[in-house]
This record gives sequence, C-alpha cells and structure tokens, in this order.
Amino acid sequence: MTTNLKITLGIAAVMAAIVAVIAVFGDFGARSTDSVADAAAGQSVPAEALVREDSHTLSTAADGRVTLVEFLDFECEACGAVFPHMERIRAEYDGRITFVVRYFPMPGHHNGELAARVAEAAGKQDRFEAMYAKLFETQRQWGEASESKEAFFTDLAKQVGLDMTAFHADLTAPATAQRVRKDQDDGRLLGVRGTPTIFFNGAQLTEEPSYENLKAKIDAALAS
Repeated sequence: MTTNLKITLGIAAVMAAIVAVIAVFGDFGARSTDSVADAAAGQSVPAEALVREDSHTLSTAADGRVTLVEFLDFECEACGAVFPHMERIRAEYDGRITFVVRYFPMPGHHNGELAARVAEAAGKQDRFEAMYAKLFETQRQWGEASESKEAFFTDLAKQVGLDMTAFHADLTAPATAQRVRKDQDDGRLLGVRGTPTIFFNGAQLTEEPSYENLKAKIDAALAS
C-alpha cells in the first residue's frame, strides 16, 4: 500500500468518525430539546391516578376550576419550605381552589415513610390536617435523623388529641403502609421523581412553587 493511499484511507476514517459523532450528539440534542419542550408544555395525566377517592383533600372549590395536587415527603426540606406558601394560598383562596395531598416519601429519608404512616394513622381519626401541619412545623426537630423518631411522632399524636391505642394499631397496620405505597405507585405512574411535585389542573408544574408563581397561575385560571 502506498503512502498516499494510507493517508487517504486515514483521512476517510477520521471523517467517518466525525460524522458518526455529530449524528449521535445531534440526535441526543434534538431528543433533549424535545423532552424539555414536552415537560414545559405540561403533559396531561390520568385523572384517576392523580386524585383517588381516599386522597386527602385539605381545601375544596365548589366549581372545581383550580385543583392543586402535591406529592410530598414530610422529611423533605423543600416540601417544608413550600408548606407556608401552600398555607397562605389556601387561606387567601379559601373556597376557590381544591388542594390535595399525596404521599411520596423518598428512600434517602430515614423517617419519611414513618411520618407518612403517622399522618395516615391520624387521618383514621379525622385529624390528618392537624398532623400534616405538625409534621412540617416540627420538621427541624426530627428531619434528617438517622434513628427512628417514632417516640417523637407519638408525642405529636398526643398533641393533636388522638386515641393512642387506635393510633398505634393504625400506625403498624399493613393497610396503612399499603396506603402510602399506593400514593407512591401513582406518583411514579405520573412521572414523579422527587418532592415536592405539584400538579396544577392535571399538568405538572415546571416552575418553582413559590407563592408568587402559584398565585399568578391561580389568578389566571380563575380569570379565564
């Protein structure tokens, strides 16, 4: 093989490799852009997976024009930061929005699943909302702990006035853990990957769930 032929073949091989790389990364870029566009558009989700008959509804609008569904982890610091925004929104739009809470404890949080069961057990005695608030208000006292905080949660149960015999029975009941897992399963079906994840009228929010952003979306929906 002559030197010129070797050089020609070498150049051809390099060019082919460059074309292949461009094709691969060009396709990746196109797919990434499409994915971002799809997410930004806020894809519709199955209504039956978004809100179940036994989902915890903290606020209800008679006209059903605005529905917010939050998948949360009581140990999640970001969820704790969103909590006061949601409470302010609920107070200002009382009777005009529906707000539903779903469980989505993250695997990295040692007490997240336990806290969800605590809230569910409180719900068995019609005290879900009180426990929901207590868990977030006291999050700094128990969140990120490596040991079980069941004793701390038991004290919270006493504070919200629960029947303690029934509370302990419900806390350890298989049906309670199954109820939490059902929310997690629905969340995964809907594309939930972290917390807080909020759906606004069936579409997943992509912007920061700040008070200002939530208020702007609600005002626009109510005005339309």
